[in-house]
Amino acid sequence: MSRLTTTMLVWLLAAALLAGCSRTKEDIVEKARSVSTRAELERALGKPSDIAKLGPVEQWTYKASNGTVAFLIVGDTVTLQAAGSGPANTKDRK
Repeated sequence: MSRLTTTMLVWLLAAALLAGCSRTKEDIVEKARSVSTRAELERALGKPSDIAKLGPVEQWTYKASNGTVAFLIVGDTVTLQAAGSGPANTKDRK
């Protein structure tokens, strides 16, 4: 494989990875709108960025380009818990 072809493939792969990471909170909420079970949530959104467990309760958190979306799972039932913003910009505060 020529050097030019290898370079082009690397750039295309990098662009594809960046595009896959650019989903927004709104995209995540829309994809999960009709889910009601743990299996449906994972099928719709994939593995979460973080899982927090407390007894039978789990919080699945998905990172988005503009914040996070957290789902609360009790048993096998899923509910939307919160859609938070990204890091606060402290420069704009007085």
